[in-house]
Amino acid sequence: SSHLQKKRRAATARRQHLKSAMLQLAATEIEKEAAAKEVEKQNYLAEHCPPLSLPGSMQELQELCKKLHAKIESVDEERYDTEVKLQKTNKELEDLSQKLFDLRGKFKRPPLRRVRMSADAMLRALLGSKHKVCMDLRANLKQVKKEDTEKEKDLRDVGDWRKNIEEKSGMEGRKKMFEAGE
Repeated sequence: SSHLQKKRRAATARRQHLKSAMLQLAATEIEKEAAAKEVEKQNYLAEHCPPLSLPGSMQELQELCKKLHAKIESVDEERYDTEVKLQKTNKELEDLSQKLFDLRGKFKRPPLRRVRMSADAMLRALLGSKHKVCMDLRANLKQVKKEDTEKEKDLRDVGDWRKNIEEKSGMEGRKKMFEAGE
């Protein structure tokens, strides 16, 4: 068994080593990506935002302000359009991932086997932790007491209801009911 334990330990150690190697690789990749993004940002800014040279006269300053306002407006419109596109794309992504989730849910049913199972086990399987009700069927049976059987006997003595109805119907029946004082 010690040989098996050594093998397991070696496999675990190897797994740990691979995991740490993968994490280091991922960390360096993230750093590279961040550096590349920063360079891209600097290049974009250099291209689209040339350094300002402030003119001397008031009229030239006003012209510059008008140009800058126009530029701000066009950039803002672009930003809005980009945001709308992003929202649309995100919605499409959500819909697709929902479809994917739904498709994954439709798995092949395994062939079913007959299993002997108590009602308790069945409820536990269906309801999980919510299962509190005990399904001991014998416990739910009504206890029959002596008085109950007496009542049932009284009911039996009344006899068949059809006969009673026939006896009470017509003039003869009404006469009997009148005499009986019902």
